[in-house]
Parts: sequence; C-alpha cells; structure tokens
Amino acid sequence: MEISAGGRLEVRITAADVGKRVSVRRLSDPGDTIEKFTDTVGVLTSWDDGVLLITRKSGESVRIPESSLVAGKVVPAAPARRRGPAASYAELAQVAARAWRPVESERLGEWELRAAAGFTRRANSVLPLGDPGMPLDEALAAVRRWYGERGLPAYVQTATGGEGTQELLCAELERRGWVREVTAELWTGALAPVADRAEGAGVVLSRQADEAWLARYQRKGVSEVALKVLGSGPSVWFATVPGDGAPAAIGRCVVDGRWASFAAVEVDPALRRRGLATTVLAALARRALDEGASAAWLQVEEDNAGARALYAGTGFAAHHAYHHYREPAAGGAGR
Repeated sequence: MEISAGGRLEVRITAADVGKRVSVRRLSDPGDTIEKFTDTVGVLTSWDDGVLLITRKSGESVRIPESSLVAGKVVPAAPARRRGPAASYAELAQVAARAWRPVESERLGEWELRAAAGFTRRANSVLPLGDPGMPLDEALAAVRRWYGERGLPAYVQTATGGEGTQELLCAELERRGWVREVTAELWTGALAPVADRAEGAGVVLSRQADEAWLARYQRKGVSEVALKVLGSGPSVWFATVPGDGAPAAIGRCVVDGRWASFAAVEVDPALRRRGLATTVLAALARRALDEGASAAWLQVEEDNAGARALYAGTGFAAHHAYHHYREPAAGGAGR
C-alpha cells in the first residue's frame, strides 16, 4: 500500500486510472467497532457513482464503495513470471486458436467469429483480439445475428490476469447481461522437462484419431465436424496406450513453431495413478521436441484437482485465466 512520509496510508488512485492494474485496501465492514481490512488486486474496470469495480486475475468482479477505501495505488500491469517460457497473452491466444480450428470463421474487424456446429465453446465463440471496427453494442449485435443464423448461442471468449488481457471487455459484457459460464486457465511450461518425466514406452503416435482413440475420448458420438476440429492445427499428433478393448490412455498434441499444446489427456479410470498420463505427455513432448518446439501450453479447469496436480508436478504454471460469456437468454454449448 502507499504510505505517506508521515506514515499514513493514502489513496493514490482516481477514476482516471480505469483500465490499470491496482491494489487497494478497504474497510471490510465500516460498521465494525474493530477495524478489519481487505486487500484487492486487479484491473480497475470502472469507477462510477461512488463504486469501484475491480476485476481479479480469476475474472471475479469485486464492487468496492469509494467510502470504504483506506489505501490504493497503481501496480505493474502483470507480475513477473518466475518460471516457464515468457509469452504475451496475444501470442498464446493466437497459438491456442490455431490448435483448435472451427469449420467456419469470419472476421469482424480484429475479432474472429468461429463456428463448428456447436462442438465445444472454443470452436463456437468470438475471439476478440483487438478492435471490431465499430462500437461495442453494434459489434455484439452483429455477433448475435451471425450465431443466430447458424442456430447457435453467441459466446465471447475473453481472458483476465495477464498483460494485455481483457478485463475491461469482461466488465462491459457483464453490464450488458452476458453470463460467464466457464472459467479455466491456460498454463505454460518448458517442454524438455515433460519429455524427461517418463520413457514414453508403449505409446503409439498417429496423425489421425482412429476408432480406438475415439473410444477413450470423453465426448461420445463424435461427428464429422468434431473430427475436423480434432484434426485441425499446424502439426497434430494423437497418442494411444493400447489396453483391453478401449485404450488405457490417450492424448493430443499440436506443434506450432516453438509451442506444443497438450489436450484430451484421458486415462481409463481403473488404471489411474499408474503414471499413464505422464507417459503419454512424455511421448508427445519428445515428438514435439523433434519438430523444434521448446515450450508447451495446456488448458485446465479450475475444479480439476487431479490434472492441476499432474501439470504442476511437470513444471507448468498458470499464465492467465480465460472465460466464455454467453449472450443473455441463450442456450448452452459444450466446452
């Protein structure tokens, strides 16, 4: 917190700091006889009618009455990463988009509208990496028309918690009644340590998702559209550990320049905690290293404790959070 020369806490932010990352301290309950303080760090997304709205790294919005502030300051746009490959949000967003392509897309200024017959939100959402070329309300109206013509609900994919992420857009969507349905995190890590975690023996690599691989994939009844999405990307690999009937474990990797992505790592529930997921990751990582990659990224949901422990143990760390906002009063779609 900012402390004056006299040792007193000071509020050194104003409404002119909207859009900047701030750290504030406030009284938890002004009515308490004993002062209790709460600290909040995030992007100041609005300051209207005596109320501050701060969006945290997780995407959570916190409303803070101006009257409760006891200290505040502007802080660096993003904390320094202490491990893992350096990367901007824009770079990772573009790499992630290339690894999971829709079957149809259209530009709206610097936004990309994506559709794949409803197979996953990522392939059926807007990727807003810049200016749509028109006022926000007009852009959102155009988005809703485009998805409506395809019989799909409109989703906008946003990100928070990193330099250049979209806290202001998140706040604007929420003001307009868009609903945040899913929050997950994108993690990054060095690739070589993943390859060194296991021998990768017994893993079969293929350029296509065959019937055996699909038998283990969590999404049943995969359509032709889904197969196109699964097979999209600059250099796609599918890993399979054969088992009795369905494979014991599977995984998917997309190599794109210096980056390798890991996804669809799934293990037979009866065979978990035997290192099969690590074996799959190691085999895919070796292939990616052979193709010149050096860094890796993956996406993991907040409540997937097992996956988070696995990836943290392999050297990955969270880079930013991403979210899917659904248009008001629309139906859902699979992640």
